[in-house]
Amino acid sequence: MLKEKLVEVRDLKKHFKLDRKHILKAVDGITFDIYRGETFGLVGESGCGKSTAGRTIMRMYDATDGEVDYAGENIHQHYSKADLMRFNKSIQMIFQDPYASLNPRMTVKDIIAEGVDIHGLIKTRAERMERVYELLDLVGLNKDHASRFPHEFSGGQRQRIGIARALAVNPDFIVADEPISALDVSIQAQIVNLLKKLQREQGLTYLFIAHDLSMVKHISDRVGVMYLGKMVEIAKSDEMYREPLHPYTQALISAIPVPNPSRERTRERIILEGDVPSPVDPPSGCSFRTRCPLAMDVCVEVVPEWREHKEDHWVACHLYDERYREV
Repeated sequence: MLKEKLVEVRDLKKHFKLDRKHILKAVDGITFDIYRGETFGLVGESGCGKSTAGRTIMRMYDATDGEVDYAGENIHQHYSKADLMRFNKSIQMIFQDPYASLNPRMTVKDIIAEGVDIHGLIKTRAERMERVYELLDLVGLNKDHASRFPHEFSGGQRQRIGIARALAVNPDFIVADEPISALDVSIQAQIVNLLKKLQREQGLTYLFIAHDLSMVKHISDRVGVMYLGKMVEIAKSDEMYREPLHPYTQALISAIPVPNPSRERTRERIILEGDVPSPVDPPSGCSFRTRCPLAMDVCVEVVPEWREHKEDHWVACHLYDERYREV
């Protein structure tokens, strides 16, 4: 059965002008699709541009170049206010910091119902409270929490409130921007399992942004790896972890701890040397070449092509280009 593309990202760029001479290339030409009902994991080191990509996809930032098509429509074109309201209702975000993303002066019921009020989805106060109670129950909280303020909750509970707020307007697509990174490890699995449960029950589509590759494997159907504003590899989750192609992906996966002590002691890790270059002044050719243990002369001059190495497994690396592969 042919899968339906819900989000199509084509050569998306988001650059920030710092001054007259310097431009920060946070997202520099990434291409990928997200299919309806799946979870697409987007991973990479801090500063690689993954959060900026998520915010640009949902119009929190205007794109510098490229296209984002949502349900067949280019969302960065100029639309009427009614079109934007319809789009904003379809796409919601779960933020990284559950402490900063909730208004401390608003009660939980007002935080959750804010989107409902803006979009005029509820007519009476009784219906509004009923919807709030329904959402609290959905995310594992109870009615008594509705009249409290955010400071009265733990980090995990606050993130559940953020999830309830995102679900309030019945979205189709949710951008989860590192939703577990600020939480205790003991709480992270609970939130991920809640997201998976909600996806099954409500047919949601996720863009799950994170730097914890082990958790991304647990929740994602496919995974995209970013480095310095560019996409370097995309594959199905199991295949990405079983057979990573790009040297950067291989290094990231080699750093994931193994729960077997004897294997953990003997397994080989790939240690990357040097720091991530500045996105204001990225290296010529392949952006990863300054840290790559397999870099070739061609990597200095030529930007790797984005190519499908095998079915549904994309990579941008000269090692998989017949023209440059060393014999």
